[in-house]
Amino acid sequence: MKNNLLSEKLIYTGDSLTPTHLHLCTYNATEMQESSGDTFQSVKETLDNERINWLQVHGLKDTETIREICSHFEIDFLVLQDILNADHPTKIEEHDKYIVLILKIFYPNEHKEDDDLDGLLQQQVCIILGNNYVLTFLEKETDFFDEINAALRNDILKIRSRLTDYLLSVLLNSIMANYISTISSIDDALEDLEEELLMITNENDIGIQIQGLRRQYMLMKKAILPLKEQYVKLLRAENLLIHKVNRAFYNDVNDHLQFVLQTIEICRETLSSLVDLYISNNDLRMNDIMKRLTIVSTIFIPLTFLVGVWGMNYKWMPELDWRYGYLFAWIIMAVIGIIVYLYFRKKKWY
Repeated sequence: MKNNLLSEKLIYTGDSLTPTHLHLCTYNATEMQESSGDTFQSVKETLDNERINWLQVHGLKDTETIREICSHFEIDFLVLQDILNADHPTKIEEHDKYIVLILKIFYPNEHKEDDDLDGLLQQQVCIILGNNYVLTFLEKETDFFDEINAALRNDILKIRSRLTDYLLSVLLNSIMANYISTISSIDDALEDLEEELLMITNENDIGIQIQGLRRQYMLMKKAILPLKEQYVKLLRAENLLIHKVNRAFYNDVNDHLQFVLQTIEICRETLSSLVDLYISNNDLRMNDIMKRLTIVSTIFIPLTFLVGVWGMNYKWMPELDWRYGYLFAWIIMAVIGIIVYLYFRKKKWY
């Protein structure tokens, strides 16, 4: 890994091939203007310092465009590098004139094979809150924030009359909704697996399913758990970019975050118990197989003894010359086998 403080070269570290595309919403209480383009210059003229500007950037391949955007809004070079680092840990960072949030959103892997453990994919989203602007950087072209765009167009709940910190709370609420739906689906899948594990005769390869869900759980835990400590920064009274009138909305987002964290903890305990139950069930299956083999062996022990006795080549053995000796041998072996079997059934060993 190279020292990022010794190079001005910007590199996007993700694997998304989405071309960089910009969408700008500029609005106030009475009107809204939108513009789109592939370069910052194509939307720059729509920017208005007297209004609220929400600039959405989809695709981070064009690093020079990202640099140009950050330069215009006076975003620090280290933050610019963090935006382009697709594997950056979740964080909330305060600066003098803006707040930086680096979060993850999740979506199902539509191309997942039956034996593929990666059933859940993630995408980094970076949000920068300024006094009269909000910047969102997404790795791919997505409709994740389309509902908020529609709310701005229709001025739902007078959203255009509110400040940038309210828009940030709405964005965070959408991300929390994504977390809740994703962790709830994992929780439901764990409950289904628990029911399957309680059925010893089930033939599905539950071990692979447990491992797949465990990887999804770890992916979410790594992305969400840092928010437990980081989110407090947005609730501090001295934070000038978060106005007192909108703190109730941030408290609501915090409630959703606490629910997600609690569900993550429940999933951790459930996964742990499922692994124990899976191992226990495997032991039970093995014991059941060994018991059946032992019973079969036990039934044949006296029969083997009789065959061994009658197989001895002594001259004086009355049964060998008896007309019904062969039939008698089969009858006595069948009777002994049935008696041993019934004895095991009575003892509930089989």
